[in-house]
Amino acid sequence: MTRHIFFATCAPGVESLLYAEVRALGLNRPEQQVGGVRFEGTLEDCWKANLWLRTAVRVLLRLERFHAPDDDALYQAVLAVDWSEHLSPSGTLWVDAQCKDSNLDHSRYVAQRVKDGVVDRLRTEDGTRPDVQREDPDLRLHLHLYRDRATLALDTSGESLHKRGWRQAQGVAPLAETLAAAMVLASGWDRRSPLIDPFCGSGTLLVEAALIAGDMAPGVFRKRFGFEGWPGHDADAYAAVHAAAASAGEMPRKLRLMGFDSDGARAAEAQANLESAGLAHTCEIEVAQALEFAPRPGWNGWIVCNPPYGERMGEEKKLIPLYRDFGRLLRECCEGFSLALLSGNPDLARRLELPDFERRALQNGSIPCELILGRI
Repeated sequence: MTRHIFFATCAPGVESLLYAEVRALGLNRPEQQVGGVRFEGTLEDCWKANLWLRTAVRVLLRLERFHAPDDDALYQAVLAVDWSEHLSPSGTLWVDAQCKDSNLDHSRYVAQRVKDGVVDRLRTEDGTRPDVQREDPDLRLHLHLYRDRATLALDTSGESLHKRGWRQAQGVAPLAETLAAAMVLASGWDRRSPLIDPFCGSGTLLVEAALIAGDMAPGVFRKRFGFEGWPGHDADAYAAVHAAAASAGEMPRKLRLMGFDSDGARAAEAQANLESAGLAHTCEIEVAQALEFAPRPGWNGWIVCNPPYGERMGEEKKLIPLYRDFGRLLRECCEGFSLALLSGNPDLARRLELPDFERRALQNGSIPCELILGRI
């Protein structure tokens, strides 16, 4: 099979975790870079990456690299590509673009010109041409422009890989599945000891922890990846790879996951999501305040959580007692536990009084966060 260069993207701060995943999956020549991990491989490797990588947001296949100092250079370079290998004239198309330190610095305009080049190359004599379609297009392209050097890539994933396919209940501002997986991996959890989420919400951390514990592929729940709409896609070969991933893994017999939420509706959402993923048997969900959980002495488990940040005006002040009391609970009742706590509010995080813990910068959507890591 033909070998390609791929780039698995991830959220800022997650690169080292994704690099470890790429290496563990046995993908060739991995290289950690800003914003993701480069690797080489075949289309089958690409399928495996989409199915198995927990912290990746997208897997891009490099198509062309070229100098694009101006509008015409960009358009002509895109027009020169034989797009018939990737899209039919009656197909649908979407283009994403990122621009930095370049003469062309308007990402929407750059995406438009890339679209123009593709459409003009494929336009038939009777006027048939690809249509622009944001949702579920046949082909999604990504153009990265840095210092006038363009990298044009095929988006093999389609929708972002955080959309696993198991979520039935959205919850209120749910944590992205890819970030939840990153938190569990960064915590150093041994996949056997109890793991507790005292602010479980719709259960994202618990589902991702169960998938990690069972060494189960997170992508097998999805209905479709981007590469499945490409001309010449080998559906039979992919079906075999998907079946192997779906049958892989084995849940530890004594796995104990626990989630608590003070809102009964949120707890019900967590239960629904666990059931949708076929993982309800791995976890206990209780309607309870975060300060009410009583860890048993000697458990030496893990607490992985994403407490509220107080994004709305006036909320931060109300959350100060929660953070202060939760920090006291950790120090007085959870000796020997390991902690991975995501906070988007440094002032509230200081109320935990955990000064010697590691702090790793992450991004939760548009919110700069720190992941607080350590042994209590």
